[in-house]
Amino acid sequence: MAEQTVQAKKPVKITETVLRDAHQSLIATRMPTELMLPIVSTMDKVGYHSVECWGGATFDASLRFLKEDPWDRLRKLRDGFKNTKLQMLFRGQNILGYSPYADDVVFNFVEKSIANGIDIIRIFDCFNDLRNLKAAVDATNKIKVLEGRGHAQIALSYTLGDAYTLDYWMNIAKEIEEMGADSICIKDMAGLLVPYKAAELVSAMKSATKLPIQLHTHYTSGVASMTYLKAVEAGVDVIDTAISPFAMGTSQPATEVMVETFRGTEYDTGYDQKLLAEIADYFRPYREECLANGLMNPKVLGVDIKTLMYQVPGGMLSNMVSQLKEQHAEDKYYDVLEEIPRVRKDLGEPPLVTPSSQIVGTQAVMNVLMGERYKVATEQTKDVLRGKYGKTVKPFNPEVVQKVIPGEETITYRPADDIPPQMETLEKEMAEWKQQDEDVLTYALFPQVAVDFFKYRQAQQEKVDMTVSDTKNGAYPV
Repeated sequence: MAEQTVQAKKPVKITETVLRDAHQSLIATRMPTELMLPIVSTMDKVGYHSVECWGGATFDASLRFLKEDPWDRLRKLRDGFKNTKLQMLFRGQNILGYSPYADDVVFNFVEKSIANGIDIIRIFDCFNDLRNLKAAVDATNKIKVLEGRGHAQIALSYTLGDAYTLDYWMNIAKEIEEMGADSICIKDMAGLLVPYKAAELVSAMKSATKLPIQLHTHYTSGVASMTYLKAVEAGVDVIDTAISPFAMGTSQPATEVMVETFRGTEYDTGYDQKLLAEIADYFRPYREECLANGLMNPKVLGVDIKTLMYQVPGGMLSNMVSQLKEQHAEDKYYDVLEEIPRVRKDLGEPPLVTPSSQIVGTQAVMNVLMGERYKVATEQTKDVLRGKYGKTVKPFNPEVVQKVIPGEETITYRPADDIPPQMETLEKEMAEWKQQDEDVLTYALFPQVAVDFFKYRQAQQEKVDMTVSDTKNGAYPV
């Protein structure tokens, strides 16, 4: 009797995104902490590789719209998740904001994130400029040595273009390993990675590095589940999914679907579908509520094939449409779509992700509306050409540089080298509001929004009714 060959088990690991990217993508990051907490103990039993629950836009949205302290959210989630690693998204030198900060702010933010409960920090840069990620990786590694906790994952913003060859991805993977990162994530924010290309990319990167590779994509273009299937077959270690009520559309593929896809294979996750069904049942009424009150727009739940045709993320397309509407120039939609790749090429062919997507999109709109390319350039476009956002994979168009910033030099060093330490100044500026060390970092990232929140917090603590308070004259009835 012929001997049966037993296939070695290679269970794929899963990061659950419902507490961060899924609701960021579908309901503009509006899920409150109190809605998350009752289901945490059930989620903790699944055996997820990690739960992504912080960073990205959650910090800003918590303060601005939910009137919640994001640090408090993190602490509450940490208390509930006894067995599961917690993960956050970190915008490199920009931390969770939109402009770069000094290294001392980056270090303090990483330190406090880990101290309050984060295990894995996923760090990305809109240009894939590793110099903009170094401070965050170094900080995580330093804290790991001191406290034995912390994992630095570098996320590469996936994009298409002449420069983004397999050699590019393989070489950058090697550099990431040399930098001291613990793992790599392929971050496909626009849903551009199609199934067979995913297999090719994962295989190539696996041949270049020993680091674990994770894949993050969005369902926007309709191919994400198939992309995960081929990536897992090619050896990807972890995939990002969302529990079904907050899956699909501009979010991730559904957790239960991917678990069932691999059941009985060498990639079987071993997760219990009954547990996952319990989690889905918990979130379903909230999804219905969001659909009923308009927080979830059914438009974001469909497939947008334009993403693949124009290589433009969904959020960037909607931004562009609203900019054209404001100018009563909706008829210029296709002109702008054609202009976007040209502007992107002029600016060194960067990946299109926050903030580069907004910069390229806005400049394309202006070029079309003005009837002359770069007749008017935004300050952000100028800063890209000055090198203030970092190094792009290709050189800038010299004619555009000459037209937009004539006579100015482009910096070639790490942009953050120009930023002196900031923590001491920030401490002094916001001293009157400080109730915890973390408040200084909240203020550093969003000064105005933070002060508004601190005032609200103080009013709550002092039992002031803000609806009848005279904030202009400082009169607060109790």
